[in-house]
Amino acid sequence: MCVKRDILAALAYFDLFNYPLTQSEILLFLRNPCTHEEFTNSLQQLTSENHVIRFDEFYTLQENYALVTRRNNGNIRARKMLETAQKIAGLLSTFPFVRGVAVSGSLSKNFADENSDIDFFIITAKNRLWLARTFMHCFKKITFLFKKQNWFCMNYYVDEEMLQIKEKNIYTAIEVATLLPLRGINAFKNFYTDNEWCKEFLPNHGMKISYLQESRQPFTKKITEFLLNNKTGNFLDNILMKITAHRWALKTERKQLNSRGCVLGMDTNKHYAKNRPENFQNKLIANYETKLYSLFRSYDNKIQNFY
Repeated sequence: MCVKRDILAALAYFDLFNYPLTQSEILLFLRNPCTHEEFTNSLQQLTSENHVIRFDEFYTLQENYALVTRRNNGNIRARKMLETAQKIAGLLSTFPFVRGVAVSGSLSKNFADENSDIDFFIITAKNRLWLARTFMHCFKKITFLFKKQNWFCMNYYVDEEMLQIKEKNIYTAIEVATLLPLRGINAFKNFYTDNEWCKEFLPNHGMKISYLQESRQPFTKKITEFLLNNKTGNFLDNILMKITAHRWALKTERKQLNSRGCVLGMDTNKHYAKNRPENFQNKLIANYETKLYSLFRSYDNKIQNFY
């Protein structure tokens, strides 16, 4: 029974994104460990009892084959975008104080629709996050001239001083586990070590670092870091943090909306910069918990009626 509930829970989470899963993917996102036999038997039973719908190699809670077509098209589009992301990651890794670059968001889960951005997760050197972020976002201003700004969405920064993710829940666990690191093997080894808590939510999911390339260290990067590896660098990093935090606070106060219709807001700290969790993350988790409650209640009622 526990394995069946875990299967339903995994499908329910991705059902929020209208994203059917393969059998191997469901196993990765189970909330508890189990044997392969327990898993396959439970999935077969759920399918035969029509609690889970199977289309080709995909499983979903919705009796809607259009979801499979959507996923297949999104996977094809994602593979092309990941080729672009690989090149961009190489470029971003040359910026001063950048230690690691990974693809995040829907693209890290091998999906992209016609409106998808290329989202990046960035690890910076200790106490130089705001200098790194400012260098990168000044460059991003140039990309607007070529209408390529959606290729350079650096949405989440952490530095080597505080690699552990602040919020620990199913959403952040899945986001961490599905990151696609492209540059900075040493940085991401340390990152995954500091985020072992993800195993509490996803005991079957392994982290991806085997194919990583190390970040590039061109001369301009080395000399810039040398010149700012002092009290002046500390001062500038602190000033840039305060300026950026103030600008984003004004955006939140004016209730500016992003492309998802959420109020713009940034959670800032000396060692991280990220979207405020209440703008998307908390709402998603609330929707997930509501969906699980309804799903489990319906499942329990069907089981009771059957017996």
